[in-house]
Parts: sequence; C-alpha cells; structure tokens
Amino acid sequence: MPAELLVVKVAAFVIGAVIVARALSSAVRVFVLPRASNELIARLVFTWMRRLFEMVIKGKPYAFRDRVLAYFAPVSLLVLPVVWLALVLAGYTAIFWAFGVEPLSDAFRVSGSSLFTLGFAPSAGTAEDIASFSEAGIGLLLLALLISYLPTMYASFARRELAVNLLEIRADSPPSAIAMLQRFHRLGRMDKLHAQLELWEIWFADIAESHTSLAALAFFRSPQRDHSWVNAAGAIMDGAALYRSVVDVPKDIQADLTIRAGYLALRRIADFFRLTYDHDPGPDTPCSISEEDFGIACDELAASGVPLLADRAQAWRDFRGWRINYDQTLLALARITMAPPARWNGRPWEVIEPVNAARTRPFQPPPAG
Repeated sequence: MPAELLVVKVAAFVIGAVIVARALSSAVRVFVLPRASNELIARLVFTWMRRLFEMVIKGKPYAFRDRVLAYFAPVSLLVLPVVWLALVLAGYTAIFWAFGVEPLSDAFRVSGSSLFTLGFAPSAGTAEDIASFSEAGIGLLLLALLISYLPTMYASFARRELAVNLLEIRADSPPSAIAMLQRFHRLGRMDKLHAQLELWEIWFADIAESHTSLAALAFFRSPQRDHSWVNAAGAIMDGAALYRSVVDVPKDIQADLTIRAGYLALRRIADFFRLTYDHDPGPDTPCSISEEDFGIACDELAASGVPLLADRAQAWRDFRGWRINYDQTLLALARITMAPPARWNGRPWEVIEPVNAARTRPFQPPPAG
C-alpha cells in the first residue's frame, strides 16, 4: 500500500473513531450523567427543531401554537437518537473503509448492516468483524438508553404536573397569586398556606434537578393548554411575596424559604439554557411589575376582605425586593417555553389571543360611590 494511501486510511480511521466517540459521549451526557450538562449535539438538535416549529406557528393564534408546540419536545427527543445513529453510521463507514472495504458505498452498506443488526452485508476479516460487533452493540445501546430514559422522564413530568393541576384548585387557571390568597382567606384557611408553601419548596428543589439533568422536560407542555409549570412557579412565588409583604398575618419564614427555593431553581434552569439575567439584583434593578400593578392587586385583595398592612409604600418596597430576585428568569423561561399568558408573567412573545380573556384581564376597581 502506498505511503500516501496509508496516511489517508489512518486519518479516516481516526476521524471515524472520533465521530463515534463523540456520539457516545453525547448519549452518555444526555441519558446517563446525573447532573446538568448542556451538551452540544443535543443543543443543536433542539435549536434546529425549535426553528422549524417556529416557522410553522409564526403568526398563528395561541391555541394553534400550543397544539403544535406540544409535539416539539417529544419529536426533538426522538430525533436526537437518529442523529446519534447517523453519526455512528458515518463514523463506522470511515472505519470500514480504512480496513479495506471498498468502494465507500460498500463500506456504508457494511456499516448500516452492522449498526441495525441486519446481517445482509457480512464483513470479512477479524478487524472488520470486531468493528461490526462493536457497531451493533453501540446501536443496541443507544436504543436501550432511549427506552430506559423515557420512563424516568415521564415520572418526573407526572410529579411536576400533579402539583400544577392541584394549583388550579387553589389559584385558578392560569394561576394567580391574588386568586390563591383570596381563596385561602374566603375558606378561612389562611393558616394552611404554610403547609402549601412547604410542598412547593420541595417542588422547586425537584424541578431544579429534573429540568437540568433531563433538560427536555422544560419544553414538555402540560396536558391542559392553560397550564404551565412556569406560570405555576410564578404564582406561588408571587403569592408568597404578597403574603410576606402586604398581608397582615404573623410572620411566616416558610414564605421566605419558598421564594428562595423558587428563584434558585429558576436561576439554575436559566443558567442551563444560557439565559441572561441580573445575578445580583439591587434597588435599581428594573421590575416588570409596577407599583400601580401592585396597588391594583392590593385593592383586589382588600375588596375580598383579606387583611392588609396599612403602610402600602413599605409593602411595595418589600414586595419588589422579593420579585426582582426571580422577575427576569421567570419572564425568560416563559418566553422560551411559550407559556400561556398569565397575570404578572408578562407577554414577552407575541400572543394573538389569550387562553382565557376573563381571567387574564387586569383587575378594574369598582367606581367610587
């Protein structure tokens, strides 16, 4: 064999081995590694699929967009193993060609036959046999990883959605912090809010882990189109912030802990998706909730009989101090997940029609007299 051809063959073998190793590394980081890993191949697949879906939904009503986007995460997740298999197929094609299977089309046939365990293109020689066996094992491994990955993902999805569904009972849908406090007060159960906040602290810790180690979960939409894990997180933190800042009840530090658990969880998820936000917000940090919005919420609570603190100005400063810790991450996650419009979550993307106009309409205080 000429020296030049030998160099090319060695280079082909090395390149093929690197491609296969890169595909395996991607699969391990996505399916096996028990920590957040913003893996390049997975990120590119989801980014390209997102652009494709956005081309379909652009300019459409929200109901249509929600229906189409429900397929985004599942379809992208199924495309990902296809990309890995294609990389393994290409890598082993180069390896088989380096071992002497020529022309390149024959090397491709042997690689495909080995990868999918079809056996219609048998290899010849010990080196080729070893490559065939290893490729077949890799193909089976990738499929097995996907199959074992899905139950884990759907178990986490079910835990998330159970809490989101239960929140509708207490805070309407889309969820509202004001509605939650009104309902607890009307039922004489304001003392039970402590237990609810404890449960949501655990929920925040759960999504902080599951939505980074199983990143596709963030884009799995709720079964009901007006439900969203992002909106649920915002309603709970806003409810806890209102409870601590303006509702006239004994101090409950569980509200503080739940807000902290919430904004830490949202920040970890935002960091995983490389979203920008102010990591150290201060008094001058912009907030999407204005003092007027806060005043309208207080008027609505007062009209429902919820006892409020007299110093409305100090209450606003306290509420704003809580809200700026999660304001930017909440809106950023609402934008990338295209959550349904909800009170105080803003509309950072174009929404043609709300899910429920009656529940998303700003509160109008009754006319004087």
